[in-house]
Amino acid sequence: MSKKKRIFDIAMPDMAEPETQRVSTPDTSTRRKGPMASAIAENAGALNERASAEAKIRAENDALAHEFVALKRAGLVTAMIPLDAIVTQVLVRDRKPGPDPDLSELVTSIRDVGLSNPIRVEERDDGKYELIQGFRRLSAYRALLAEDGDAWGEIPAGILPRGEGVAGLYRRMVDENLIRKDLSFAEMALTAQAYAADPDTTPMNVDDAVAELFQSANYQRRSYIRSFARLMDLVDGVLRYPEEMSRNLGLAVLKLIESDPKALRALRAKLDGWDNRSVADELGVLREMTTASAPRPASKAADGAGQGASRRPRTTFEVGTGTDRVKCVAGVGQLTLKMDRDLTAIDRQKLEQGIARLLAALE
Repeated sequence: MSKKKRIFDIAMPDMAEPETQRVSTPDTSTRRKGPMASAIAENAGALNERASAEAKIRAENDALAHEFVALKRAGLVTAMIPLDAIVTQVLVRDRKPGPDPDLSELVTSIRDVGLSNPIRVEERDDGKYELIQGFRRLSAYRALLAEDGDAWGEIPAGILPRGEGVAGLYRRMVDENLIRKDLSFAEMALTAQAYAADPDTTPMNVDDAVAELFQSANYQRRSYIRSFARLMDLVDGVLRYPEEMSRNLGLAVLKLIESDPKALRALRAKLDGWDNRSVADELGVLREMTTASAPRPASKAADGAGQGASRRPRTTFEVGTGTDRVKCVAGVGQLTLKMDRDLTAIDRQKLEQGIARLLAALE
């Protein structure tokens, strides 16, 4: 038997490919920057932050500029303007000429608490400013300048944009006073006459001027203004204080004169040569004339027994007290005061003292 050959399995090592030589690349993430590179990087970051801040500032400035232009267009930009730079040449003022008996109260108020509502002006080409609203406030500042000196040499004023036109400026002037309700019907009528006569306005007569100028007023008020305009034409040169007439007295005088041509001659005869007459004197003549011509009212029973006396005329007028306008109605045995104020908020003792002083003054 032949012997088998033993075969030995010899585990030969794997012949791996020779490892190629790798070229190592430095790790840039952990590489330290040099001083110059760090400075450049920091400077670039600072420049980016500065550019961002400048862009934000420019955007804010643009927004403020647009807001300023809008406010200026609306006449809400206020500046301190010297009194001698303000003129009143374009508009015929809706105020009676001469001294203002209530101006001292406004002067005291401004001196104590300041001016709460700036005047309104329009800048002119010559560097001056045309007054649009605030004639009494300007007059008060001029009085303070004369009394207290240069501390009142400038006044806060809202500057209106140029080019609005005379009609728009008139509307601004009268609307402010219509809201405050401190113009008499005679003053409004005279303003309408001046507006119609102005060559830079379109109305050819007073009726059209009232319709255009007093658009904010209701129909009845415009009707009264037209009536007073007719009255102003009739009594031109006769009355010295037409703006002091109440609405009812003025309408009564107009009715008398239009119904009786002799009444105007009689009125002129009573007042001619009376140079030192007061407001009360002139109003007294007007009331006497209208009362004498008015039909007597029918008598009525008094207190349920017998016949009472005929109704007597009442005296109606307005008084300025600082910020208030008080309508007063004086009659036989009564005195009524009406104002836009809650008198119940005043202490009763203070009210009693005020009424006592009033009665003492009447005595």
